[in-house]
Amino acid sequence: MSAHKLNVLVLPGYQNSGPGHWQTRWEALDPAFLRVQMPDWDYAARDAWCRTLDAAVTAADSPVVFAAHSLGCLTTAFWASQYTNAAQLAKVAGALLVAVPDPSEAHFPQDASGFAPVPLTRLPFASIVVASSDDPYGGVPFSQKCASAWGSRWIDIGPRGHINADSGLGDWDEGRRWLASLGE
Repeated sequence: MSAHKLNVLVLPGYQNSGPGHWQTRWEALDPAFLRVQMPDWDYAARDAWCRTLDAAVTAADSPVVFAAHSLGCLTTAFWASQYTNAAQLAKVAGALLVAVPDPSEAHFPQDASGFAPVPLTRLPFASIVVASSDDPYGGVPFSQKCASAWGSRWIDIGPRGHINADSGLGDWDEGRRWLASLGE
């Protein structure tokens, strides 16, 4: 099964993903990519974000994969460990978790609440954590720790900042291939 036969739930982070972000570009390229619209992009509350993700999974009429960035990654981990049930989890084929932020970092948004401590339990679906060696929101040791605990494959793409629009990835074909591998 390839990613184009699945619904891809796009989970941006704090303040959403703008026009140049790889998530937004992926949505423009493929109608199977559906952004999960959080109740408030500027004041991220874990409970509200997890319940919104749960509703999106419930509404999906076919298996899903997550394309998560930043707080979207933490939302995925909290949702999988605390906010769902076996029937919902069975609908998830995998998750691409890009630029996992560390709530203990100084740059972590003050307008994000409830995202610490990060659940460090194995995710019940396939996952890939993608990290940058110079991400100001989450260092390599933290992303490796999360990947290990979550049972995720870990990939370091080198110095690409927060792996967002400023990273110059364009349509980020390599990321799309990793995402597609989760649905195989």
